[in-house]
This record gives sequence, C-alpha cells and structure tokens, in this order.
Amino acid sequence: MPERVSVLGYPLDRLSLDQAVQQLQVWLAEPAGVARTVVTLNPEILVQAGDNPQLATCIRAADLVVADGVGVVWAAKQLGRGRFERVPGIELCTALLARSRGLTVYLLGGRPGVAERAARAVEQRFGAVVIGAEHGYFSADAAGEGEVVARIRASGAKLLLSGLGAGRQEIFHGRHRQALGVQVAIGVGGSLDVLAGAAKRAPAWTSKLGLEWAWRVGLQPGRWHRAPRLARFAWEVRRAARRPD
Repeated sequence: MPERVSVLGYPLDRLSLDQAVQQLQVWLAEPAGVARTVVTLNPEILVQAGDNPQLATCIRAADLVVADGVGVVWAAKQLGRGRFERVPGIELCTALLARSRGLTVYLLGGRPGVAERAARAVEQRFGAVVIGAEHGYFSADAAGEGEVVARIRASGAKLLLSGLGAGRQEIFHGRHRQALGVQVAIGVGGSLDVLAGAAKRAPAWTSKLGLEWAWRVGLQPGRWHRAPRLARFAWEVRRAARRPD
C-alpha cells in the first residue's frame, strides 16, 4: 500500500496512475466481500466535507484516496506533504478498463440515457462487460437507494463506477459498501458523461499548465457556482500552512 498523508485532515495516498491501477487489480482479484471504496479527491469534495460530517467520515474510511485535481496536488505541497502525481478519475477508470479486459462493470449516474451510452462505449473501446447501467436520478432516501443497491448486488459486477456528483457518490459508497457486492467502487464524477460523449474533457494544454480548473469554471457556465468553493479551499490551505504542525 502507498504512503498515506493528511491534507486538511483528510487522507491522501501517494502513488502514480500506474500504481493505482495495479492496486485496484489486486483488489478486483479478491473474493467478493465488503466493497473497497476509492475517492478521487478534488477541492470541491474537500470543501463539502468540511460542512458534511457524513461525507468526511466516508472519505476517511476510503481504501484509496487519489489526487484527482491539481488543487489537491498544490495543497499537499503547500502543507509540506511533498510532491504528488495527479490521478484524474477519468484516467484511472479508463486505464483500469483498458488493462482488465472482460471485467464486469456496473455504471451508475448521469442523466437518463448517459450511463447506457457510456456502457456501449466502454464495451467497444475496452472490451469490458457492462452488466448494469442506470441514471443517477433516484431518490436519496433509504427506499430509493436500497432498490439501486439491490440491483447492483444482483448483477454480480466486480467494479462499480458511480458518477453521482462530488459528495453524493462518496456517501453512497460509504453507506452501502457492506451490501453492494462489488469488489471495488470508484467515484468518477462526470466521467460517465465524457465516456458517453455528452461532455468534453478540458484541453490537454490546460492540464499541463495546471489550469484545467480555470477552464472548467470560466468556460463552462454550469460550473460557475464552484468558484466560491475553490476560493474557500485556497483560503483554508493558506491558513493551515501558516499554522505550526
């Protein structure tokens, strides 16, 4: 297992994309039991966790926490935790699928029709076996979630990719990890939309310059509401960096 450090009171595992995929393959080869949960950590999730004790608990209980966003990599450096490699959720799930042909997968999330289109793309591109795909517009109460969990468990899938949105997907995995019946559950945010062709990734140059977050907030109006969270995250990191350990 990789070295685990603390960033703003939450775990972060130091490993590369390749190392993360290797670890997930080890877990996928294990007998079915309690689901291993994976958090692709970004500033938005961290800020939400500060106001949501249930989300905070689910992040701290996760089996693997990777630095999805450049903001988390920056925060780790500012807080003296050393250098981290980004492991974006979309790259983690596509690399895992590409190296695990025949893997049985359940896709959960997105608007109606998105998961189904993503399923066709995943099967064609990676040779995975998608044995369940459904949208994320289900009730968050016990009855609504219980029905979804029952379908996932009955499917016999080994891997669950949930694109329910930052915070909700982590809580869903943490709350039901005992009952999901999958070996690994990964929160992938908007990755299902990308796989389905319903959304585009930020251009490669933005990632190289560390400006992917600015592209998403500035050029995609639907994400403007996230700007205050990014500002709050930066303020909290700066404040924590000024405090003695």
